[in-house]
Amino acid sequence: MRLPVIKGFVIIIENSGEEKIENAIQVLEATSEIRGFKEEELEVIGELLSNMFGALEVSKDIASGTPSTEAHNNFMKRVMGSIDK
Repeated sequence: MRLPVIKGFVIIIENSGEEKIENAIQVLEATSEIRGFKEEELEVIGELLSNMFGALEVSKDIASGTPSTEAHNNFMKRVMGSIDK
C-alpha cells in the first residue's frame, strides 16, 4: 500500500462519492478473473484494489470526524501493525 495513492483515491471519494471507487473495485475484481494476465499484471491489480479498499476505510474515518492526516496515519499504523504480526 502506498499512502500517496490512498490519498489520491480519498480525494476522488470526496469529489465524486464512494460509488466511483466501489465501481472501480468491482471492475478490477472481475478483471482479475480473466485468464491470460501475467503474474506482474495481477499484482498491479491487487495493489490497486488494496489501495482502493484502504481509501474507503480512511474516507469513513474522515467522515466520522477524524482529521484527514490522523485518519491516514492511523490506517497506515494498522497496516504496518498487521504486517509485523
